[in-house]
Amino acid sequence: MNALTLPPTGSPAPTFSALNQHGESVALQDLLGKRVVLYFYPKAMTPGCTTQACGIRDAQAEFAQRNTVVFGISPDAPARLVKFIANQSLNFDLLSDEDHQIAEQYGVWALKKFMGKEYVGIHRLTFIIDETGTLVHTMAKVQTKSHHDDVLAVLDAL
Repeated sequence: MNALTLPPTGSPAPTFSALNQHGESVALQDLLGKRVVLYFYPKAMTPGCTTQACGIRDAQAEFAQRNTVVFGISPDAPARLVKFIANQSLNFDLLSDEDHQIAEQYGVWALKKFMGKEYVGIHRLTFIIDETGTLVHTMAKVQTKSHHDDVLAVLDAL
């Protein structure tokens, strides 16, 4: 539980099913045929997470042109996700991982340090899954301001 243990690229992406902001189930196996960007973020409506989400929102047409759907995933409850989407006019689904089961599968639920305190929480990482469900890229260093452009650049290089 101390260090990040990420799934290897080139292997099948860990499968998941999670509720979106509307309480609807979203499952990885239902997304075959599209590329999937799954980005983990710590908490809705915080400054960095808002910057990151708004960048994805503003680049939504560019993701669609690349046959790519984007999902933000956090331990927030669906009700909080509804507020986040409404406050920022987000145009993509956010997924609730309240029990952090998906974060654990992707290895991003691990020990963190902030202002001298240690705690277990979500690390901000992004995973890119191809049309066949294979994990093709992991972005371990995420800059919230340029995240959308960085992801688009990776998609274009694949």
